[in-house]
Amino acid sequence: MSVFGDIAEFAAALPRTRPLLGLDLGTKTIGVAASDTFWTVASPLKTIRRTKFTQDAQAVLQIAGGRMAGGLVLGLPRNMDGTEGTRCQSTRAFARNLSRLTELPITFWDERLSTVAAERALLEADTSRRRRAEVIDHVAAGYILQGVLDRMRHLEGPK
Repeated sequence: MSVFGDIAEFAAALPRTRPLLGLDLGTKTIGVAASDTFWTVASPLKTIRRTKFTQDAQAVLQIAGGRMAGGLVLGLPRNMDGTEGTRCQSTRAFARNLSRLTELPITFWDERLSTVAAERALLEADTSRRRRAEVIDHVAAGYILQGVLDRMRHLEGPK
């Protein structure tokens, strides 16, 4: 199984020069972001409306294939005190089930404040309430993915 709990192990399993996808799994939607091939910047991509796991996984893997992605990062919705509740369990189950359908390495990133940060950024950009609702999930996915990219850069040490 290619689900990694440790970012260093995840990074070691990644093929070089292939972008990563970040996912913000909600109950109704999945926000998707993609990195560049140098793993420096994450960009919000799109939001998928959730239906059933099979269709959700197919939609994610279709995007991953179209972008030649090398790995997937799922936001892990921990409680503010760091404990894991039912939403974390469902995210871990999604990752386990997805890992049965793909060889792509998968990891998690603490997403506790990603939606708050995304909302703040959209408010600062004077984005309308309707537009914020449309893009919040994939902007949050961008924050999740950027966190992993930044962490991986620190693993490499100074250049």
